[in-house]
Amino acid sequence: MNTDVLLGLLIPFAGTALGSGCVFFMKKELDITVQRALTGFAAGVMVAASIWSLIIPSMEMAEGFGKFSFIPACVGFWIGILFLLLLDTVIPHLHMNAEEAEGPKADFKKTTMMVLAVTLHNIPEGMAVGVVYAGFISGDTMITAGGALALALGIAIQNFPEGAIISMPLCAEGKSKGRAFLDGVLSGAVEPIGAALTILATGFFLPAMPYLLSFAAGAMIYVVVEELIPEMSSGEHSNIGVIMFALGFTLMMALDVALG
Repeated sequence: MNTDVLLGLLIPFAGTALGSGCVFFMKKELDITVQRALTGFAAGVMVAASIWSLIIPSMEMAEGFGKFSFIPACVGFWIGILFLLLLDTVIPHLHMNAEEAEGPKADFKKTTMMVLAVTLHNIPEGMAVGVVYAGFISGDTMITAGGALALALGIAIQNFPEGAIISMPLCAEGKSKGRAFLDGVLSGAVEPIGAALTILATGFFLPAMPYLLSFAAGAMIYVVVEELIPEMSSGEHSNIGVIMFALGFTLMMALDVALG
């Protein structure tokens, strides 16, 4: 694994770690409006990344299918949706601002369930970065170094507020700043690990690259629709979530086009 690829895998993790570090500089828990704004921004980045960095390249790689080039994208997308639905069902977790946990019953602490929710959220992001870099490494796809870097940067940008959203409530609930920071960082550790494993696995299934790209897109869209959009739209005065969604979407779209 060359230096550029290793750096690309670590960039999203660095975004989470930097965001978690906010716990050392901010005294109060994030205001609910700020949380909605950051969640909306993250959702916009993920939707744009799913389209420009994953689904469109998937259809371009399947151009040999002619007018049916959409088939690998549709099949992979649905497998990604169903895979996250399965994880959502078997892993106990608690979404931000929710009262009841999802998944099987477990005697975990509330803070542990929140970290599991963010970890579940980060799995498809790590897979997306991994499959894009696998395509770049292969040299047989249309994915460029700039395109792969754009996705890594986009995920890192939306990981920054996520790190703050997980570490600061943990601190507000009684954990020390150091422990809250560590928990926030660990919630993002699944991304580089998942990305590296995806690269290794993709090497054996290179002909399936169009399916793998859309699989990652489906998994990310599931997270956006099931978790992020409800959180950014909850309560009164939720327009800030929509505005920040649009900002995140356009920023990721611009990054992908400019660097790709």
